[in-house]
Amino acid sequence: MAVIIDGKAVSKKLLEHIKSETEKLEKKPCLAVIIVGNDSASKIYVNNKKKTALSLGFESIVIELPENVSESKLIEEIEKLNNANNVNAILVQLPLPEHIDASKIIETIKPEKDVDCFHPSNVGKIAVNGNGFVYPCTPRGIFSLLDEYGISVRGKNVVVVGRSNIVGRPVAMMLLNKDATVTVCHSKTANLSEFTKRADVIVSAVGNPKFIKKEMVKTGAVVIDVGITRDRDGTLSGDVDFENVKEVASFITPVPGGVGPMTICSLMQNTLALFKIQNNLL
Repeated sequence: MAVIIDGKAVSKKLLEHIKSETEKLEKKPCLAVIIVGNDSASKIYVNNKKKTALSLGFESIVIELPENVSESKLIEEIEKLNNANNVNAILVQLPLPEHIDASKIIETIKPEKDVDCFHPSNVGKIAVNGNGFVYPCTPRGIFSLLDEYGISVRGKNVVVVGRSNIVGRPVAMMLLNKDATVTVCHSKTANLSEFTKRADVIVSAVGNPKFIKKEMVKTGAVVIDVGITRDRDGTLSGDVDFENVKEVASFITPVPGGVGPMTICSLMQNTLALFKIQNNLL
């Protein structure tokens, strides 16, 4: 029976450490978030980010723009934040309306204030095993969980299921940088189970409920479930058939309560890190 990796507990521990560090600072880190439109899920996420930032003693700025805002106006708002000395970290909440080029918006954010680590130059630093300003939030959260539970990926066979720019691709690069042997699988992969059954560690981030079955996991594997889907009855499910897979895995993350809490925790870690870099405190 697998050890259940408790993301809530790890997140709480790390956030308490951030708060303790922040209390010792003369100036406070400032996180600025821009949200476009009235998407209810996005509003909840932004509100949670603001609430968490304030609870740690950070300063928080939220800029709300209408759904029909022009791309040029959004870029103008980002440039103001780029040039604001009191702003350390900038985040534009995704997704954006179809008339706005998300890639262009991401590239407008200064790399040294890119708290999501989406800017191509920051992603590139990860690709060449360089020292980036920060690391993408969800992948960083995954590594925090692995570290907390003493799980090393060095020399391990790791299968990443999913190739998104937010999770799959960056986590694969970060795993390589930690000396793992990495295979990236996706929707076009033939005979997926042949790959997952050989994996020492599986990281699944596809948003397909209960997609990873017990027979796809070898005994003793570590299973990290990034996916989250709301069922018709309102319950949340991950990519992994949790109740059955936990019988063969050595460690497993639940949904909810696993990777999810770590993403916002990593956002706060990144905000503090950018503040320290900009103020020569590292």
